[in-house]
Amino acid sequence: MSAHFRMNNLGALSYYLSIEVRQGKEALTLGQSAYASKLLERSGMAECKSCVTPMEERLKLMKASTMVKVDATLYRNIIDSLCYLVHMRLDIAFVVGYITRFMEDP
Repeated sequence: MSAHFRMNNLGALSYYLSIEVRQGKEALTLGQSAYASKLLERSGMAECKSCVTPMEERLKLMKASTMVKVDATLYRNIIDSLCYLVHMRLDIAFVVGYITRFMEDP
């Protein structure tokens, strides 16, 4: 390709589209820990403790609720970010799919 196009060598890839890339001699490792940390800060959950299951067992959410409405724009932004995070963290796929049902009127 360099014969037909002018190209620059930028070195080894380390970060691309919020995905951290670690290149070793025998393995290539992808991660999104920095992206997840920024998402936790933006959602006000940076100080929360981690847990094994990302959702309460047998949790039932309803669209008709008496709780105070949340900022819809912020809610949708966080859900969109979680959808992007699912590409690397399949363990949260069910939870993210479940809460996307409430994007219309959070």
